[in-house]
Amino acid sequence: MFYFKTKRQSFIVVLDVKMDQTLRCVLGFFCNRPRATTTSNWPETFWTETLTLRCEIEGGGDSEWTFGWRRDRTSRTSKYTTDNKYIISRATDSDNGDYECSGRRGSPHSTFTPWSEPFKLTVTKITPKAELRADSTSIPAGGAVTLTCDVNPPSSGWTYILFRGDHPGTQDDGKNFNGRISVSKGGVYRCRGVRGEPVYYTEYSDSVTINIILSNRAVVTLQPHWTEIHSGEKITLRCEIEGGDDAEWEYEWKTSNSFKPPKEKEYSFGPADTTNSGNYSCKGRKKSDQSPTGWSDPITLTVLFSSPQPVLTVSPLWLSPGDSVTLNCEVKHPSAGWRFYWYEAIPKLSDNSYNYQLLSGSRDGTEKYSFIVHGQTHTAGYVCRAGRGEMNTPYSKPKFVWSGDLPSSASLTVSPERVQHFTSDSVSLECKGNSTQWRVKFQEKLTRNNVYWCESGSGEFSNAVNITKQKSEIILVSPVHPVTEGSSVSLSCRLRSSDIVSNVFFYLNNKLIQNDTRKELNISAVSKSDEGFYKCQTSGRESSQSWMSVTVVAVSRLGNPSYPVILVIVGLICGVVLIILLLLLYRCRQSKDSCFRRPSQSESNNQDSARSHELYQNVAQPDVYSTLLHGKHFILILCIYTH
Repeated sequence: MFYFKTKRQSFIVVLDVKMDQTLRCVLGFFCNRPRATTTSNWPETFWTETLTLRCEIEGGGDSEWTFGWRRDRTSRTSKYTTDNKYIISRATDSDNGDYECSGRRGSPHSTFTPWSEPFKLTVTKITPKAELRADSTSIPAGGAVTLTCDVNPPSSGWTYILFRGDHPGTQDDGKNFNGRISVSKGGVYRCRGVRGEPVYYTEYSDSVTINIILSNRAVVTLQPHWTEIHSGEKITLRCEIEGGDDAEWEYEWKTSNSFKPPKEKEYSFGPADTTNSGNYSCKGRKKSDQSPTGWSDPITLTVLFSSPQPVLTVSPLWLSPGDSVTLNCEVKHPSAGWRFYWYEAIPKLSDNSYNYQLLSGSRDGTEKYSFIVHGQTHTAGYVCRAGRGEMNTPYSKPKFVWSGDLPSSASLTVSPERVQHFTSDSVSLECKGNSTQWRVKFQEKLTRNNVYWCESGSGEFSNAVNITKQKSEIILVSPVHPVTEGSSVSLSCRLRSSDIVSNVFFYLNNKLIQNDTRKELNISAVSKSDEGFYKCQTSGRESSQSWMSVTVVAVSRLGNPSYPVILVIVGLICGVVLIILLLLLYRCRQSKDSCFRRPSQSESNNQDSARSHELYQNVAQPDVYSTLLHGKHFILILCIYTH
């Protein structure tokens, strides 16, 4: 029985004690909600494939849990064990159903979580089969064909094995590849897909036979097989006589440019330049009877003037703890043979640049133009370059992924501590850490939206913050840093003409969540579900929306007995720092000009360490801005103006 009272009336609601477990969890009876997921990264499960389900307890704390499973709610509950995994080996349609898990803890008086939302398993009643395709089934002398392997029905998560034999029924041990491969040998080819742990194989593809064409005619080939190269690369022209047996041949070349290769079977030139571009043909003549072949079909070679400039993209731009970062490196003139190298950018303040350090697993380069960095936790910069043969491209421009979490070694704080600011506001950015040199960088994402971060002389990145300039008469006051799960937070509205507003409507992801007379939106214990885009509305005006991020606290840290002691120490340190800042503020008011003007060149040279810097944002901004100052802390004051 529950008693409710409002301003107009009061009433009593009686709820059945056998209320649904989800409702009891909402009302606070249970806080630990289990979730049944799969460990694989693909949605479908094929016949006889092994599937592993995992039970995760949300907000489970540091208690020891045991786990139970049931299927379709009518099946008998499995025995509770300490293993949160449930393995279905060699799945068939008899394993179809809705799987739920529950957690139990405590002894001898055990408490149970509600059952999770069901994980629906539907086993596809077929074994997938690989499909092998060739862009051509005939290879000219010295040429190659491209083979492509896919899985039918289409599904994800596969790698592939290519098999070759000289005759049907024979094959080698196989070669792993990513689904697309170039071959120059004739023979009988098959492929199959493989994924999962334990390994699951598709059926073999139908065989594809590749034939070598033999005829008494001339063919021009390139080694490597690139018809488009860049200045500085090396390449070899070769005249092949198809069906030429073991006869001795003389060779002759014809070109569309001024370059004439010698009368030999092959010729290498390099470093190549643009004068080598053109059409190349050849013919052969038997030494024994001087009988000639016809001229070969011309092959067109293009030599590009400049080295290709790789372009790097990163995803996601903003990190959640433990995210994987995907890097993609694209070459402006794509062609075959490139290997890609991946680097982390280390700040180098002496010349406002970066040092580049090869990422683990990238020493020998990768054939794929994408690379995944696992478990990234902090702001970082990356670059890439491509290489083939003896040529390497320049480095790409650095690209950054940002984290809002405050690291211990380098941090960026904002005052006032909010995302949105009126044009005409002054905003203070402060870099803190163990370094004696800092630079602040920002990247302009939109016209009024900048991302700021600090880079230290010791090669570290701080957290990043998002700051927006608002020309409107209303802004949302929301935290600029991620909010720790379980802490309290207040959001409010502010007018340019007044700080006091009432009858404020608050929205989360465009959904109205508060529409009473309160001036603030107060959340006493933030959870991950509170993360999202917020905006406010009052007096017929509506603010822009801003993202509020929620950081999940590590269980082991909260369970550490020394954690309260650490909080006390940190509190004492913060108190001392606050007193020092108040004293500095007092002195700053006495000498106001020294805090809010840019030092002249002579003044700057006479100072041992710079402490402040003004940035006026009514001038044109570059894509990435940086400023260099010295000291363990430095404060950058942004004065935002508009005309």
